[in-house]
Amino acid sequence: MIYTLTLNPSLDYIMKLDNFVSAGVARSKEEKIFIGGKGINVSTILNELGVKSKALGFISGFTGEYIVNVLNQKGINTDFINVNNGFTRINVKIKSNEESEINGAGPLVEEQYIDELLLKLSQLTADDVLVVAGSIPQSIPNTIYKQIVSIVSKSNVKVILDTTKLLLLEALEYKPFLIKPNKHELEEIFDIKIESIEDVIFYAKKLQSMGARNVIVSLGGAGAILVCQTGQVYKTNVPKGIVKNSVGAGDSMVAGFIATYLETQDYKLALRKGASCGSATAFSHDLATRDFIEEIETQIIVENL
Repeated sequence: MIYTLTLNPSLDYIMKLDNFVSAGVARSKEEKIFIGGKGINVSTILNELGVKSKALGFISGFTGEYIVNVLNQKGINTDFINVNNGFTRINVKIKSNEESEINGAGPLVEEQYIDELLLKLSQLTADDVLVVAGSIPQSIPNTIYKQIVSIVSKSNVKVILDTTKLLLLEALEYKPFLIKPNKHELEEIFDIKIESIEDVIFYAKKLQSMGARNVIVSLGGAGAILVCQTGQVYKTNVPKGIVKNSVGAGDSMVAGFIATYLETQDYKLALRKGASCGSATAFSHDLATRDFIEEIETQIIVENL
C-alpha cells in the first residue's frame, strides 16, 4: 500500500478581484476552494492513475471534515487523526492587479496525537511506501520527519521525502528511497549556484553519498534529472504547453514516478510517467486528469546520460 502523509493540510480559498485595495472593501468576481497539501496532491494523482493509496495526517474542525469528505467522495482512502483543537488551516489567495496570500496557522497538535501517528506508522511493512511531503504545523517539533523516517526505516518501508532543506538533510541518514529537490532547493542545500547539467548530477550524487538512494531534480523549463541507486542517470525533455499552475506539479511527478516504479521496477519508465504527470498539472488550472496525463506522455522523451 502507498501511504501519503500530510501533517499540515489546508483549504486554499482563491478569490479573483479586478482591483484589490487593502484598506477598503472589495468584492470578488470569482471564488474557488481547493484542498491543499503535498501528500494529498500525491494521493489525488495516484487516484487519477487508478492506483490505491491511503492519505494520513492531522485534521481538525469543519475544514478538516470537509477535506476528508471530498477525498472520500473521490474514492481516496483516508485515515487522518482528528486533533480536536481549532480547525485545519485556510489559506486565502487573492488574485488581482497583484497577488497576495494569507496562510493560516492551523490547529494545535498535542503530543498525544503525534504519538498516535507514530504508532500507526510503526505498523507499516516492507511492502509499503510512505510519501512524506510538505511543511509541518508550528506546534510540531522540527525533528518530526527525522523521527518518522527513523521509525519506518526499521521495517524497510520505501520512503519518499519531499520537503525543505533542514527537514530533508536531517532524515538522509535513514536512506530514503527517493528525494525530489528542485534546482533552487539543490542550490540552497549546498549553498552553490548550479551552472550546468553536470553540476546537477554532481550534487545529486552528493545527496546519494549522504544517504538518499534515488534523486530526482526538477529543472522547471529544462526538464528533470534522475540519478538512480543503480548508477544510471536519466534526463527528460519538456513537452509543449502553456504553464498555468505551479502548485502540485512536483507532487504529481512523485505520484507518477512511484506508481510506475512499483508496477514495473523500471526507473526510466517511472521517470517518464512522473514527468508526464508533473507537466500535465503545470499545464492545468488544477491537478491533472488521467486523460491529459496520457496526452502529455506522448511528448515525453527520456534519454540516458
